[in-house]
Order: sequence, then C-alpha cells, then structure tokens
Amino acid sequence: MKKFEVKDHAHSLLPEGEWRLCWRDEFDGDTLDRTKWDFRLNFWGAPFPGYTEEGVIVRDGCVELHRTERDGYYVSPQLQTGENSFDVPKKEQSIGISGGFAETKDIWPLGELKPMKFSHTYGYYECRCKLQKYPREMWSAFWLQSPSIGTTFDPAFSGIEVDIMEHPDNGFYTSGNIMGGYGAQFREEGRRHAIPVGEGDDGWHRFGVLWDEDKYVFYHNGEEISRATGTVSRVPEFILLTTEVVGHRTGKPVKVENEFIDDAFIVDYVRVFDRI
Repeated sequence: MKKFEVKDHAHSLLPEGEWRLCWRDEFDGDTLDRTKWDFRLNFWGAPFPGYTEEGVIVRDGCVELHRTERDGYYVSPQLQTGENSFDVPKKEQSIGISGGFAETKDIWPLGELKPMKFSHTYGYYECRCKLQKYPREMWSAFWLQSPSIGTTFDPAFSGIEVDIMEHPDNGFYTSGNIMGGYGAQFREEGRRHAIPVGEGDDGWHRFGVLWDEDKYVFYHNGEEISRATGTVSRVPEFILLTTEVVGHRTGKPVKVENEFIDDAFIVDYVRVFDRI
C-alpha cells in the first residue's frame, strides 16, 4: 500500500499502481452536503421505525451518526448516495390502455427511484472512521449496494452488496459480499475479523475495498484482510454509511431506560479512486 496525500486532510492508503481521486466527501463545514447524500428511511417498501433523519452532526471535519430517541426508543440514521429499488414504497399507478381506457391498480412491484447522487463501477473505496462504543446495541457499516440487487439470476448484472466494513459485535467486524438479493437466491462470501476497536491511530480506522473486474480485495489500515472472487458486480453501485439500533427488525427495539446513552459512528472522509 502507498500513501495518497490530500491537501489539508488525512492521507489515504491505496494499493500499488497509479490512481486518481474521482469522488469524495471530507465533511468540511457544519452541514451535511445534500448534493452527495440522502437518508435511507424505508425498508422492504415501507417506512422503517428504526431509521431517522435526526442524529447527523457535521463538525471538526467529520460526520457523526448518533443514535437518538424517538417515542422512548433508540433510533439512528443511515446515509446513502443512491437508493435500492425494493426499499422504495410502491404507489398505485394509473396506466393507459389503447382505446382511451385507463385504470388505477397497484400492479408495479417497484417504487420510483430518484436519480443517483453518486454511483460507480470498479475502483478503490475507502473511509476513515471511529467505530461506535456499544456495538451490541447499534451496528455501523460502510458498504456498497446496487439499486437492482436480486432482480436477475445473474448477480454480475443485477449487482451485489459489498460490505467493506460491518461492525455488529464488540471486537469484531465483517467484510464480504451478499448476492442474489435477500430471498431464496441469497448467498454470501465473507469473513469475520477480530479487531481492537480502540487501538491504532487514536481509535481511527481506514477500511477499503479494491473492486476489479475479477475480484474484491478488502483492507484494514492498509493491510489486506480478505478477498472475494466468487461473483463480481459489473454494474454501478452506490455508497452507504449506516447505523442501526438492534431490535427494530425483530419487533423488540431497545428502550431508553432511566437516562439516554449517546453513541456514534464517526467518519472523517469517504473517497473513491479510479486507476489511471
């Protein structure tokens, strides 16, 4: 790995070769750049009770994703540069039939996607971050997803989920891929890694993935930790920085007991590089 200097910001660690920086957010200023990020608020076609637009703070050159409270329960935010087709709520749509006849039916299984703020194919994707303190109660993740995952039998052409870093358990994180969607065709390829959450560069970690035409190579702090060669997406994918409070998916969300306990996933930058 080699250093890639970015003026007035922390450097990146990149695989050998020549690279150019093609997209980034350094989180300068004091507000979230909405030309780059949207909030994920829906799950499986409906508003999800665990997601919120609250709890995002931009300060000191970082974005902080805090868990917060709503109706006595913990909730937390998710940021994305695009959206997934099956998360968008469906709407009844009026369809015109030849002869002037029209009828309104809930016939189309996908909601209308917004234009992507950023999506990309291949390259190197990296973030520098501090992980949350209480991972058994809140997950954090840096990942890629296709807007059309699971819509064909060939995930190379419908895209896959690339988990560059997912931190669900104390002392462990995962990196790897999910393909075939999230139903009967679901498959995964990945590993769990033991990491000292508070060690390193004052608690900072660099997570990255090299996405080539024939493989994914996952990195932590400049060291290769795993690779995946089973299926490689050949379609553009968008970026996500997410947190999720445990329990909402199972109908048993974490209640705020006695006093609110803050926790946050803090990200210094997100950068995308292309080979020259």
